[in-house]
Amino acid sequence: MLLKACFLVVVAAFVAGEETRTAVVHLVGTTRGNVTLTQTGTGPVTVTGIIEGLNPGQQHGFHIHEKGDISSCMNAGGHYNPHGKKHGGPSDKERHVGDLGNIQADSNGIAHISITDSMIKLTGQHSVIGRSVVVHAEPDDLGKGGKPDSLTTGHAGARLTCGVIGIKDPVLGWQEAKSAAGRMVSVSGFSVLMTVVILAQYF
Repeated sequence: MLLKACFLVVVAAFVAGEETRTAVVHLVGTTRGNVTLTQTGTGPVTVTGIIEGLNPGQQHGFHIHEKGDISSCMNAGGHYNPHGKKHGGPSDKERHVGDLGNIQADSNGIAHISITDSMIKLTGQHSVIGRSVVVHAEPDDLGKGGKPDSLTTGHAGARLTCGVIGIKDPVLGWQEAKSAAGRMVSVSGFSVLMTVVILAQYF
């Protein structure tokens, strides 16, 4: 019985560690839309969404900023940069955590976003929860434009809109548990755990 109990605790910890976390951003104003951030376990974060009211056919800088104060988009602070790096592109080793590059508007001024990024996190010390997403008026030069602000902001211009990154429908186990035995599992993980419980009867 003790062996069985230990086995189930280990499996519960594994399943909880692979839970999926979801956060959302609501952008309002002339430039508006919704963005969703999703992370499973400690894997990369996927960023998806639709933003309207952009300049047709143009790229716009798209970043995570350090603060969640959106009383004015200027109050959101600079790009989220906990490691003290220079500004760069999403695929650069030298970049801010919040450097997500550009989004591309179509001929109707609508951008369909699909980004996968391994630097932003929805949990842990450098989680972006509570920070903000900012859409800029100009393209991000990814730190390569040679402008005075290329290595800080990507020369991306004014801030068109911004929104706080908030938790969506917190799943069980969103907060780190004190011990594996005390962890709760997500709904998807629960079905896996129940299967293990049934199989364990044969040990």
